[in-house]
Amino acid sequence: MCYCSRVTSAHIKLREIRGEYGIDGGITALAALAAMGPVGLILAGLGLVHVRSGHVVLGVFELFGGLVLLQTVPSYLYFTRRGKFQVWAELLDGLPLRGTEYVLDMGCGRGAVLGMLAKLVVHGRAVGLDLWRSQDQSGNSPEAAWRNLDVEGVRNRCDLKTGDMRTLPFSDSEFYLVVSSLAIHNIKGSQGRIQALDEAVRVLRPGGQLLIADLMWSKTYAQRLRDRGMQEVVKRHLDWRCWCGTLGMMGLVTATRPIHPDNRPNRH
Repeated sequence: MCYCSRVTSAHIKLREIRGEYGIDGGITALAALAAMGPVGLILAGLGLVHVRSGHVVLGVFELFGGLVLLQTVPSYLYFTRRGKFQVWAELLDGLPLRGTEYVLDMGCGRGAVLGMLAKLVVHGRAVGLDLWRSQDQSGNSPEAAWRNLDVEGVRNRCDLKTGDMRTLPFSDSEFYLVVSSLAIHNIKGSQGRIQALDEAVRVLRPGGQLLIADLMWSKTYAQRLRDRGMQEVVKRHLDWRCWCGTLGMMGLVTATRPIHPDNRPNRH
């Protein structure tokens, strides 16, 4: 069923971001960005000096490295402060939601994607789960998430839970839609990330959809979901708005849980 022509106030509001959502990576990312600027300038300057003195190969290498570091700063800031919101608004806008679903955001942080989901499920429920670590997102806390949900006008249809993605505190087949944005990669060790994926599958209803946007591990995620019997598993890179400089491009994995003939889901 195509929902492309459906224009509702909820879908329009997906692009109206009013909250304050911090910086992905928290203080670690801010420190790295603060260092990249000066280091990039120094490398680029050395490159120019070496090119002029006849050390062309060394100079070009240094100049290129300096420019890469310099462009990482604006690229990452744009991505974390604006680009990812635009991309998620388009991803969620394309989902065939009726507005009555029960949905989950794994690793919701300060509530950016959670708030968008809540704008769509006007008669449903949007649940956000996080461990609220500031090293994953600056200023990360339940209080910050609730403030943003208030500002976005969706607090009354949201719940926040403190919990680990590897052991979700929810029943089997509880959610019609499960999403995760830049969260699973924060789990240390491949086995932990696999456990989080398995938990996402467990709490997803037959016929439900899974969307995972993350760095570095998208290929692994997609293969694990196929191994778990998920259908329509698709992995792709997102566009330039999700370019994180030297960290690369954010990837997206989508999948659907199969419907068994005698186990068709009823949406909330």
